[in-house]
Amino acid sequence: MDKVSSDCPYPGCFFCVMKEGNPSKRRASILKFFRELPSQDDDGQVLPISGLWNTAMAHPNDPEFIELGIFECMAALIWKGLKNRRWLSLDQNIYIPYYAAHIIGSYTMNMEEFAESAVHAGVIPPLVELLRGRLTWVEQRVAVRALGHLATYASTFPSVASHGEILELSIQLAMSSLEIVYSHFYQYVDRRLSYHCDLLTRGMGGVEMESRKAEEWASQLQCWSLQLINCFAFKPEFIPTICKPEFLVKLPGMWGGLVNENSPAGIGLLRTICHHKLGRGPVASCPGIIEALCNIASSSDDWQYMAIDCLLWLLQDPNTCHKVIDKAVPALIDLAEIKALGDQKKLGDSIVNVLQDCIQSQGTGRNSVSNHTKELIGELLNSKQRMKWEKNMPKEDLHIKQAAALVVKLEGNSLFSSGNISGAASKYSEALSLCPMRSKKERVVLYSNRAQCHLLLQQPSAAISDATHALCLHNPLNRHAKSLWRRAQAYDMLGLAKESLLDAILFINECSQSNDPDLCLRHNKVPDYAERLVKKQMRAAWLFREAAIKHGGVHYEGDAGDVYGQDSDDSEWETASESDMGNDGRGEMGDDDDDSEWKNEDESKDKCDKA
Repeated sequence: MDKVSSDCPYPGCFFCVMKEGNPSKRRASILKFFRELPSQDDDGQVLPISGLWNTAMAHPNDPEFIELGIFECMAALIWKGLKNRRWLSLDQNIYIPYYAAHIIGSYTMNMEEFAESAVHAGVIPPLVELLRGRLTWVEQRVAVRALGHLATYASTFPSVASHGEILELSIQLAMSSLEIVYSHFYQYVDRRLSYHCDLLTRGMGGVEMESRKAEEWASQLQCWSLQLINCFAFKPEFIPTICKPEFLVKLPGMWGGLVNENSPAGIGLLRTICHHKLGRGPVASCPGIIEALCNIASSSDDWQYMAIDCLLWLLQDPNTCHKVIDKAVPALIDLAEIKALGDQKKLGDSIVNVLQDCIQSQGTGRNSVSNHTKELIGELLNSKQRMKWEKNMPKEDLHIKQAAALVVKLEGNSLFSSGNISGAASKYSEALSLCPMRSKKERVVLYSNRAQCHLLLQQPSAAISDATHALCLHNPLNRHAKSLWRRAQAYDMLGLAKESLLDAILFINECSQSNDPDLCLRHNKVPDYAERLVKKQMRAAWLFREAAIKHGGVHYEGDAGDVYGQDSDDSEWETASESDMGNDGRGEMGDDDDDSEWKNEDESKDKCDKA
């Protein structure tokens, strides 16, 4: 390649080539550069590769480099790094396979025609070698990302699938990725490879920064592995390979951490599997999965609808319904009044219809439904019938029911304030039986108040059920602050750290936007009781917790000196009561002002006072 700038000391400098004003000369020089780069052993090769990486990240849909042979060049560079360890150890060449695989992944992220060009250029075999772990976990991360993009398109998936080991390697990587990163990087600070530290921090060094970035990359390694497996899961012929019990049982826990909140993670893969008749049998037979699906279905995270879909498909399948119905029904009944969730309209009606079909289709004998499940479904159907009756009820009768429910609720508040918690719970139940079904705001308060009673009575499952019901009735969905907090505490009682953490974070978000003096954050400060719970659950739900326990634990380089991976003593942590949220320290049963309005069709409003 000819020297373009007389001021540049490097003949054939790529950056000088990019400054060439003549488009024809520029393209010819770039083409020559891509062809010759893999065969050169000069110093400084990592600089143009890092420049190409930045370009690919910034302009992934630009076809120029694709047409000029960048994929062939990157594939050749990965092969060179795999086969020539002497060259890999020179200068900064050890970075090159990472950048090369990352460039392939970036250019195939959005454009199917680019993916087709990459496959024709032969990128899959060297990426598979990186996926096998021929170098390190950092290169595995970008290799599985690139292969996942290639597997997304109909035209290139067969080329990925033709390498039979890719699916098995991805499954193993999804299960072991967190332990790999923990044991090969996180655990031993003094043994960390310098180029890994540099890649993770991009020049912003520091042990704490490296550790936090490693957690993010580890979760990406797992999530991208699941994304690749998910591409295979759409094809029925791969379902038996994926549906191994040792893998299925871990899927609900593969959530990727908070840094990947937009990833469907393990629950997204389970949803794809349950969409196939061939996959529903193994899922229904795997211990613990249905309970995990019920917990996710009742949660407030972005994956809630996926878990609901899984449960509904399992119930609609005659071969799996009897295996899951007794566990699934209690969770789904709490969700039966959801109007819409994401793109799914009338989701609550769909739940009711599926449960009604289940109860009608079940026979006797081995596959029969338990009496308790029948009672729950019967109560749900009665409530729907009650709603129909109320539509034809005279306004005066509805107002009488409203007033009666209000009186009973206030009696419950009074009993709660006097310390008669079980009596208060009974009054709230009575008020719910009186309260018109359409009076959703007041029913939110009643369910939430009863959830608080269940908490104080040490009945966390009942508290979760009531809080979930309140959150489903609330508008907007899953955004009633006090119910979020009560359910966060109930999840904590049951040791469900992830669910408790998500609810506690949502509670803090709702507090910051609330006008309620009991809830609003003073001076933008997180409530102490919420901060304590979040810190506790961050330890319990820590991404590397299982790996740390297996490998002896490690001290996290955080600002609080917490020990991650070891059981810390939380005996001094106390469940925050309602008094923590009050202005005067008294244990009030919280009725949000806007939640205690009675509305009728004449637009008249009567507000009840706090107890």
